[in-house]
Amino acid sequence: KPQSIEQIKQIKNENIKITLAGHADERGTREYNLALGQRRAESVKDYFILNGINSSKVSVKSYGEERPVASGNDEMSYSKNRRVEIN
Repeated sequence: KPQSIEQIKQIKNENIKITLAGHADERGTREYNLALGQRRAESVKDYFILNGINSSKVSVKSYGEERPVASGNDEMSYSKNRRVEIN
């Protein structure tokens, strides 16, 4: 997305630190979902680093299934809960 490219440029050029919060849907065990959220956030961090952002500006956290944005037991709800948030 063009907006994402602009955000990357801003992080790269300014003294900004960000936290990437990885999330998962409710399927799977708690441990599995925490690890999945961690992998998701690490993937975004890797993307940022490949695009010139210093790794010291990016921290990673996983919430697994603990903070859903959508409730429901359908694929639409599950897909909304599988995400990485940039804070």
